[in-house]
Amino acid sequence: MPLTDRAIRQAKPAERAQKIFDSGGLYLEVAPSGGKWWRLKYRFGGKEKRISLGVYPDVSLKQARERRDEARRLLAEEIDPGAHRKATKAAQVTAEDGSFQTVALEWLAKYQPTWTPGHATDIMSRLKRDVFPWLGNRPVADITAPELLAVLRRIESRGALETAHRIKSSCGQVFLYAIATGRAERNPAADLKGALPPVRQRRMATMTDPKAIAALLRVIDGYQGAFVTRCALRLAPLTFVRPGELRHAEWSELDLEAAEWRIPAIKMKAREMHIVPLSRQAVEVLRELHPLTGSGRYVFPGGRTIHRPMSENAVLAALRRMGFQKDEMTGHGFRAMASTRLNEMGWKPDVIERQLAHAERNKVRAAYNHAEYLPERRKMMQAWADYLDALREGAEVIPLRKKG
Repeated sequence: MPLTDRAIRQAKPAERAQKIFDSGGLYLEVAPSGGKWWRLKYRFGGKEKRISLGVYPDVSLKQARERRDEARRLLAEEIDPGAHRKATKAAQVTAEDGSFQTVALEWLAKYQPTWTPGHATDIMSRLKRDVFPWLGNRPVADITAPELLAVLRRIESRGALETAHRIKSSCGQVFLYAIATGRAERNPAADLKGALPPVRQRRMATMTDPKAIAALLRVIDGYQGAFVTRCALRLAPLTFVRPGELRHAEWSELDLEAAEWRIPAIKMKAREMHIVPLSRQAVEVLRELHPLTGSGRYVFPGGRTIHRPMSENAVLAALRRMGFQKDEMTGHGFRAMASTRLNEMGWKPDVIERQLAHAERNKVRAAYNHAEYLPERRKMMQAWADYLDALREGAEVIPLRKKG
């Protein structure tokens, strides 16, 4: 019996999907969630197939029947309606819509919400600078491995081998997305395995000698640049978070009464919320800064606008102005400094690693470990801040191994 509008409106969801048939292979599928989809069942080439004809009530019963009749006309001409639909959609994609740049921007928009702000910005800037000028307007399906390699060689030739590897990886993700969305059939980046020299792993410049650390802390205390930058420099060794996590800190994430900074998962490399216990010294820095930036979003806003965080190069540039060369100290160096000294002071490696927020290999464990070792981490962070104070003041510090 053919369907009626009334019967469609009265169709209720059940525990399992229901199929309510009309005629000519047309039926309405009612999902357990309550959604209603028009489907057409047909045979082509000896095989049973199905295509979707739209969602009710956006597509009425009359419109669904018209789409069914059109599909049956194609079958009469020995044309597969499903294949015809795909071919039609492909033909409608313009050269611009299928360009590498368009697909890349679409990929970025889709995955950017899952990345840290700094990571998304880095990928966008690399693509704009090093890929789009040469491959941006090329149809993504037509780009070959030699073409992509030429782009990567150009980056390598200026001494940016690590950047070349990162761009190769990003381009590979764009090509995979193009394949998934029907706009390409191959990933030329996959054919370039071994085409670039491997990147030599290098250690971030840091200071681990107590005398050098003491001198660094004193120089930071005497920094004559912007007050916001000076506070960031003072907080960096006390929290030893990643530079991107520091500059993107927001007042809403901080609880100065509880002496705690909770960094959202979206900002973390390991994509899990991270707790930073704040020492008494760290809270003092933040309270000193609050009257200046506390009414805004960011703890360390940029110099040009309070609506954006400070530049990613602000801390690094300040270190350079203070006379520290790139092979002496970097923003990341505060992490290595704390890791080295805390291990030598006898703190448990697991406690240190958890505070450094290194990626947890066990994904089940990672979902619950943001507060792991928290009481001991609080003690460690305060002991670390006290140790830095003693160094700064010139005391002869003999770090004793932590008891227990």
